[in-house]
Amino acid sequence: MALSASDLPAIYTLLANSMSRDESIRKPAEAALSQSESRPGFCSCLMVAQMLAVLISKIARFDYPREWPQLFSVLAQQLQAADVLTSHRIFMILFRTLKELSTKRLTADQRNFAESDVQTILHGFSTVAQAYNSNALEQDHDELYLTCERWLLCLKIIRQLIISGFPSDAKCIQEVRPVKEVSPLLLNAIQSFLPYYSSFQKGHPKFWEFTKRACTKLMKVLVAIQGRHPYTFGDKCVLPSVVDFCLNKITAPEPDIFSFEQFLIQCMVLVKSVLECKEYKPSLTGRVMDDSGVTLEQMKKNISNVVGGVVSSLLPKERIILLCNVLIRRYFVLTASDLEEWYQNPEAFHHEQDMVQWTEKLRPCAEALYIVLFENHSQLLGPVVVSILQEAMNGCSTSVTEITPGLLLKDAAYGAAAYVYYELSNNLSFKDWFNGALSLDLSNDHPNMHIIHRKVAIILGQWVSEIKDDTKRAVYCALIKLLMDKDLSVRLAACRSLCSHIEDANFSERDFTDLLPICWDSCFKLVEEVQEFDSKVQVLNLISILIGHVSEVIPYANKLVQFFQKVWEESSGESLLQIQLLIALRNFVVALGYQSHNCYSMLLPILRRGIDINSPDELNLLEDSMLLWEATISHAPVMVPQLLAYFPCLVEIMERSFDHLQVAINIIEGYIILGGTDFLNMHASCVAKLLDLVVGNVNDKGLLIILPVIDMLIQCFPIQVPPLISCSLQKLIVICLSGGDDHEPSKTAVKASSAAILARILVMNANYLAQLTSEPSLSLLLQQAGIPIEENILLSLVDIWLDKVDHVSSVQKKIFALALSIILTMRLPQVLDKLDQILSVCTSVILGGNDDLAEEESSGDNMSSSKYHGEGTIPSKELRRRQIKFSDPVNQLSLENSVRENLQTCATLHGDSFNSTMSRMHSSALMQLKQALKMQ
Repeated sequence: MALSASDLPAIYTLLANSMSRDESIRKPAEAALSQSESRPGFCSCLMVAQMLAVLISKIARFDYPREWPQLFSVLAQQLQAADVLTSHRIFMILFRTLKELSTKRLTADQRNFAESDVQTILHGFSTVAQAYNSNALEQDHDELYLTCERWLLCLKIIRQLIISGFPSDAKCIQEVRPVKEVSPLLLNAIQSFLPYYSSFQKGHPKFWEFTKRACTKLMKVLVAIQGRHPYTFGDKCVLPSVVDFCLNKITAPEPDIFSFEQFLIQCMVLVKSVLECKEYKPSLTGRVMDDSGVTLEQMKKNISNVVGGVVSSLLPKERIILLCNVLIRRYFVLTASDLEEWYQNPEAFHHEQDMVQWTEKLRPCAEALYIVLFENHSQLLGPVVVSILQEAMNGCSTSVTEITPGLLLKDAAYGAAAYVYYELSNNLSFKDWFNGALSLDLSNDHPNMHIIHRKVAIILGQWVSEIKDDTKRAVYCALIKLLMDKDLSVRLAACRSLCSHIEDANFSERDFTDLLPICWDSCFKLVEEVQEFDSKVQVLNLISILIGHVSEVIPYANKLVQFFQKVWEESSGESLLQIQLLIALRNFVVALGYQSHNCYSMLLPILRRGIDINSPDELNLLEDSMLLWEATISHAPVMVPQLLAYFPCLVEIMERSFDHLQVAINIIEGYIILGGTDFLNMHASCVAKLLDLVVGNVNDKGLLIILPVIDMLIQCFPIQVPPLISCSLQKLIVICLSGGDDHEPSKTAVKASSAAILARILVMNANYLAQLTSEPSLSLLLQQAGIPIEENILLSLVDIWLDKVDHVSSVQKKIFALALSIILTMRLPQVLDKLDQILSVCTSVILGGNDDLAEEESSGDNMSSSKYHGEGTIPSKELRRRQIKFSDPVNQLSLENSVRENLQTCATLHGDSFNSTMSRMHSSALMQLKQALKMQ
């Protein structure tokens, strides 16, 4: 069997191995090369492989950037004298090497190479066109076809050079000269090849395929060049001829070219790109100066004005109107093949029209071009579109039963009006349109009217913002009717439009409530009937949106439970559908609130699978499963054993990564609030492990998320929890005593919150904090962190409480003051050194803190009360959180009494030293202290 280009990598590898010093590698390679010598094509492959080896060795060299222009120039010059096969291989090497280089940061001399060698590469570009035009096609087909393939490689090289070899002229405002040289040549090549599209179609299928590829790729290269170098492409020698050519092909294609969809798509893409190009529009911002003192923005503006003038001259009013008419009347109209596809599979047809990439099909591409054209010229085209719409409606009776050209034009005109609803609303009253033609269309139930019904469904979904209160009810009824249509494509279009209405900020639930039963039933039936994955996702999305936006969910709970159970069982292996289902379930749980436990038989097994990190779908389902878990625990009326047993899964998830930290913290909080003592008794070790995993291993933002949960745990279980989480608490002490937060608000917040937690422990479990601060393991941890401790660690914390008191909430200020008052009872002389500051903080909190605390509690209570009306509707987690907040023992403690009593103890402990310290206190501070303690 002959060797070909596909064997080149293997030959290259054998050559490399044959030069290895390792005999076990070299010998087999030499033997393989020896066996290949007799195969046809071996010498050619060997030559190309050797050339490639030279190139690669050059690329690997340090001095390569200085030498490569000469290397490529030599190769390019060899193209002049090379035969067809050799030149083809040289082109292949050039292309593959340039493609590799394009991924690197090209230097200035590499750009010089592109500038100096484009002409050499272009030299072989006209061979194919010449061969086509000289009737060489009838002489040597094999050689000509090889030339054609070489020509396509040449085109790829040119694209690589111009796109990757130069920085975008939109950024550097520097002309890219090869664009002006290459673009006209590309356009000429298209004009040379295009006539052969029809003549080769029957007699020469091989060259017909090449013609299609060549014309399409040429247009794609022009599109790429325009996008990369818009200013240079906007030159008068390039832009006018290219855009004019594309517009002519779109508006007046030869009969045969009209079937050449891929080419027409690229013509439309180029025109759309030009119409959207921001570089062709005036720029009004920015004043970056260049060396000459001229602003770059002014340079851009000057170029934009010039190019904009060229674009305007190409699109006078008459041509804009013509293009609009052609797009609607020709490209929007459904073809016979479209109708056949619809008839054969309405569901697949819906998704192809609805979700296909606009650059892949002719009609979506025409629609995209039309939208941009209309946006640019809405005042001119508004009356034009309304005129076409009126003509179409007049030319097709609402009682029509046959699929006529008039009905297809009406469908096209309806589409045109749907796509530009925002701009067209100034020219067309939706209310009049709906009450007139659209309602009459919907009253015609003939099967052929499914074409118009589908487009009406789309219109109702697009014009949401223009549908006023007096029309909403009728529109909702119309969409529900369309949701029950016999045609699946119509029903799916109605499904999507209903989503838009229900999600709309002005959705009127009052006008929709009595439609809910039939809407639910229609959705359930639709899921049963559709086959496509995308259809199921679309219907499930509507159900999820309904659950999230209407209040009447509980009456349909049983049906929804059965529905979710069935869909989950049938969705095995379809993770995207399961994700949509998890989202719907989350909305369902929230909507059920206290009654969510009624769906646990269906919900909890689904949740358990979703949070299992060993599940095959873990990567796809975990995020939405955790959100469902959070909703479930937040709205659970009581903790059930199954839900309690799921908590260890959270540790496994967090051991993997902290990607879902915020949701995980919310779940932990939910378990603390809902599970209480039972939760702590069962999962104490898991809690300790999880907190130790997070604290010290996340950034400041992560710490600020976890610290409130630690505070809540200590508040709820002041005796049990601190010893349980000693490792985490030691890390908090290290955080508090480390420096570097003077100019970093996040670090200050972390220190302040950490200090508040430690202060709470001192207030609620004083003996334990004293024990913790004397642990040898803490001293070692501080030593490893490079934190010198010259005094009692507890006294070091006093400095933090004194320093951060202005950075915490009112409740935390009271905790700080209570902790500081307890410090007064320590038998340490250093306490007297801090006495003045301690009393100052305590005084300020007593005199000013009570009002702040009352205001904070009141605002929190009002916020909760305003959101929920009546205790029965308050989510259980929210209610319990408020109960925990209000039952905080700190709220019950009197700071005034604590300071008074502990100050007396301090006086007893230190005697004359205490009196001496107090005598040095400023008179005004002493007066405030007496006022705070009511000692006057």
